[in-house]
Amino acid sequence: MKYFIIAGEQSGDLHGSNLISGIVNSDSKAEIVCWGGDLMEGAGAKLLVHYRKLAFMGFVAVLKNLGAISQNLKLCSQQIVDYNPDVVIFIDYGGFNMRMARFAKEAGFTTFYYISPKFWAWNEGRVKKVKKYIDRMFIIFPFEVDFYKKYGIDVSYHGNPVVDEIERKRSAFASGDKLKNSIGTDGRPVIALLAGSRKHEIEFVLPQMVKIVNHFPEYQFVLAGVKNMSDDVYNRIIGDQPVRLVKERTYEILFTAEAALVTSGTATLETAIIGTPQVVCYKADFFSILIAWIVIRVKYISLVNLILGYEAVRELKQYDLNERNLLKELKDIVPGGKKRDQMLSDYNLLKSKLGPAGASFRIAAEMVKELEMRGNTELHRG
Repeated sequence: MKYFIIAGEQSGDLHGSNLISGIVNSDSKAEIVCWGGDLMEGAGAKLLVHYRKLAFMGFVAVLKNLGAISQNLKLCSQQIVDYNPDVVIFIDYGGFNMRMARFAKEAGFTTFYYISPKFWAWNEGRVKKVKKYIDRMFIIFPFEVDFYKKYGIDVSYHGNPVVDEIERKRSAFASGDKLKNSIGTDGRPVIALLAGSRKHEIEFVLPQMVKIVNHFPEYQFVLAGVKNMSDDVYNRIIGDQPVRLVKERTYEILFTAEAALVTSGTATLETAIIGTPQVVCYKADFFSILIAWIVIRVKYISLVNLILGYEAVRELKQYDLNERNLLKELKDIVPGGKKRDQMLSDYNLLKSKLGPAGASFRIAAEMVKELEMRGNTELHRG
């Protein structure tokens, strides 16, 4: 069968690559093209457009790039028609993908959605469009089952692909001191800094994180950098603070760390699954925060807290993200801290809710089965 997959950012490329591997495993004759990234291409898809051309994040960035977004929508629509796939699969990236879903459905294509946009967080009204334009929604958070049920949409939970990725990486890591040596630690216990993957996140959050470095001289602070960000962006903020920058080794850093300061997002969930106590950090420009205050409909910004339904990890947002609060909260979760044991216990509950590894292959198998059933139905009708 022929698959057209659309992922619009780095995380979508990662999860899309694992999904592609699962599809190929279940459908030996699969032909796959994608809008995505290097990982999806490496997994066997033909890459049509790289996600770097789509990654307009934040309200202001979207407004400034409306022309480019419109051109991308037209190009993608034409490529779908030309390829004539058996299914179009959308991965997260709701703003772009929901527009493409409407086109694909109205053009007569089967539409699957993998990794639901966070409609439960800020725009429940768009769920009506899911019911109208999406044939099957494949979710990755257990609480989404009840959310979609409210709107008469049946979804089933097969696990979370983040668990798959962490297990895959864990099996390839060296152990103990060898792992620490591989990222250049100096022998002191490590505190990880995860400042996000986008420039605006880093510029708002990292300056607050580095303020507390000198309060913990017994620890080595290691900043998990990303390859698409220049060293200058990081070093300009770090200045002369004793922070080691290590790029593209986030999981290794977290596995060696005693605690972490983590920018909100998927990284909070990854940190919890790995088992590193954390403080969640978030800060943005005033305009973006103002809009968020108006439209956000959930109590927490951390996926850990959303899944558990209570504040298992401390969230420091906007003006609460300051030196005094960071110092207090980090002291509470390093070894000997009064909140550490409870947080680790909460992590165990979280892992039980998420379920075992293998979600990507289970979901891919379900997709292939669904398509085969649809194909058989069409043949029967014919």
